[in-house]
Amino acid sequence: MTSRRLALSAFGLLAGLLPAAEALAAPPKVEDRQVAGLAAPAEIRVDPWGVPHIYARSARDAFFVQGYNAARDRLWQIDLWRKRGLGLLARDFGPDFVKQDRAARLFLYRGDMKAEWAAYGQGARSHTEAFVAGINAYVLEIRSGKRTLPREFRIAGTTPDIWAPEDVVRVRSHGLTRNAGMEATRARILCAGGPGADRLFKKLEPDWTTKVPDGLDPCAIPETVLDDYNLATRGVKFDTARRRLAAEAPAPESQGSNNWTIAPSRTTTGRPILANDPHREHGLPSLRYVAHLEAPGLSVIGAGEPALPGVSIGHNATIAFGLTIFYADQEDLYVYEISPDDPDLYRYRGGWTRMETVRETIEVRGGPAREVDLRFTRHGPVIHTESGSQRAFALRSVWAEPGASAYFGSLGYMTARSWPAFKAALANWGTPSENQVYADVEGRIGWVAAGRVPSRPNWDGLLPVPGDGRYEWKGFLSQAELPSKLNPPEGFIATANAMNLPPGYPVAERKVGFEWSNPSRLLRINEVLGSGRPLSLADSMALQTDPTDITSRRLIRLLTPLSSTDPLTSSALDLLRGWDGSAQADSAAAAIYLIWTGKHLGPAVVGRAAPPQVRDLIGGGDLAAVMDLLETPGEALGPDPEAARRTLLLESLGAAAREARDRMGPDPSTWAWGRLHQAAFTHVLAPLATGADREGLSVGPEPMAGTSLSPLAASWRADDFRVTSGASFRMVLDVGAWDESRFINTPGQSGDVDSPHARDLFQTWVKGGYAPLLYSRKAVEAATETLIRLTPGG
Repeated sequence: MTSRRLALSAFGLLAGLLPAAEALAAPPKVEDRQVAGLAAPAEIRVDPWGVPHIYARSARDAFFVQGYNAARDRLWQIDLWRKRGLGLLARDFGPDFVKQDRAARLFLYRGDMKAEWAAYGQGARSHTEAFVAGINAYVLEIRSGKRTLPREFRIAGTTPDIWAPEDVVRVRSHGLTRNAGMEATRARILCAGGPGADRLFKKLEPDWTTKVPDGLDPCAIPETVLDDYNLATRGVKFDTARRRLAAEAPAPESQGSNNWTIAPSRTTTGRPILANDPHREHGLPSLRYVAHLEAPGLSVIGAGEPALPGVSIGHNATIAFGLTIFYADQEDLYVYEISPDDPDLYRYRGGWTRMETVRETIEVRGGPAREVDLRFTRHGPVIHTESGSQRAFALRSVWAEPGASAYFGSLGYMTARSWPAFKAALANWGTPSENQVYADVEGRIGWVAAGRVPSRPNWDGLLPVPGDGRYEWKGFLSQAELPSKLNPPEGFIATANAMNLPPGYPVAERKVGFEWSNPSRLLRINEVLGSGRPLSLADSMALQTDPTDITSRRLIRLLTPLSSTDPLTSSALDLLRGWDGSAQADSAAAAIYLIWTGKHLGPAVVGRAAPPQVRDLIGGGDLAAVMDLLETPGEALGPDPEAARRTLLLESLGAAAREARDRMGPDPSTWAWGRLHQAAFTHVLAPLATGADREGLSVGPEPMAGTSLSPLAASWRADDFRVTSGASFRMVLDVGAWDESRFINTPGQSGDVDSPHARDLFQTWVKGGYAPLLYSRKAVEAATETLIRLTPGG
């Protein structure tokens, strides 16, 4: 057995990831490249799973090579990210993009760049300059003919741009701040139905009753108030009919993550374990990219977003770190009275204040450039105007603050060597607000709730507020005012976007947020980690891919005493009574349960318990709120709530059973969740490609286990049950024995559709497999598949 194969552990073999022995015995493929802008020789060692291990003689060159490699492997993706974020789509794709470009430009950082760079600490600017120089070096190689233009650009008929360092941090529209959409919809619900009409819209945690802010007319919030906001922040897809990018809303419960860290006293190895699997919309290529940087004073490996320098989830030689969204409320919708004589004047503190107007030019492919006006109040960009009612609306967000570029602050903590240094690096973290978990080689584990959280002295952030000066942020909560934890007695810390403010937290004083994710994933994770038995790396991998939907226990308890004379409903009841809640791909019970809870139960309850005029606004409601109502039925269900509950449960389950029959046939024994719930990844350009160009632009479908509420997060769209989001990247770290760590990134590491690493991890991912995350130089050299030797020149 060769040394290269010895470097790869049994976990990789079990996952079906090891190449053939003869391939491992072969020497790596070697490429020599002269690169303009590189200061000294460097290497990129690509392992069998597409991970680039970068070795450089200075930190500057390491970040330069990281940028060069990001362009080598993900150029179309990062080029589109930049153009969308900066509002440059129309220049490439024509006049249909002008509105989207204008919307994106409303949300760019427009403050002082000196303050912006300073907010991230030492090295942020220089590291970014080096990273961007590396991207540009590769782009210039394409322009000179030294490298081939990737196929994606040829399909789209575009070319990659040259970057400026500021481009990386000025784009804010991918920051996942919240909760403007909830504010606007809640106002419209209260307008239509009055106090309490929002009961089923979203369960508020900790327990809280909102009130309409003085001076706000909830009926003043139009349905279209967030059109610009949504256009600027949503993902994009090509629409073949009009050859344009069309906005797509993320699926419910799709933006989340799981993470945990386990103390050495609770593990089989006597070392800490840290696990993280962020959940986002799936795509080809994957949102995240795994990279390894080695240079004097710099040694870090993990996942980040490919357009950013550094990594945000991973480890260095001493500490490990991972993140999930901490559902702090980081934005507010402001409503203004505008002057009937001048639409640029808005009322503020008893007088009129003029909006700032910025005129910009949007270049348009195939047509004349467009001049657009962007307007701003003291609170932020004006996103909607109602001229007939003399109202304007602006969004205030922490996005606009220096140091709030999404995930960019990870440059500070990824080189920390201790808990105090890690925590200090997060003191000024901006966006997104995160649960940052920690472990180190000394055995410590910890958690920090990090993010710029506005202090709202006289309102709770759940509804829009007048912009007349009565509702102003009073700075931000300090790190000391946000929760954290070090070495808890239970021996583990887990987060999964659920409400995790500690008991006794002064909620009324520090209104962090009230709209958290459903707690089901966290409850299941805590159940497994708190079992009392020693936990292994394999246990954490199994938990990340655990399809148990713990909500089923509560709902099946309600179904257990029921019976039905309808044969199909009776069969569904029998299936569910014997089900353990594990949404395996071959499970018939999972199929009926998820059709029921995903499409029928909520609308049935809302249709009975919510005022008729708000039902369309609430839709299927919030499952947590629906479950609470069903468990404690009251007057909302009518004079006989027990009978109404029984009818709701049986009728909605019957409707789900009929849908299952129509989709999968009359015999419930042949039903299976995986017949409906399937994973498939399609490149954004697939609709535009023809003939041979379509090759490699999709992968799948494959049956998939899990639900939006199981640790194995797999959200789906209602029309065809196609999996739309979840954990494309997973990581489990053996802290201190770093080469034993595992990861997966689907459909592959590369964004180059012609690369062998573009889709090679999909089958392993869908089956719950992992690959080694190699860190030591010896292990990396033994596993190197491709060696790219870089020297200055070009």
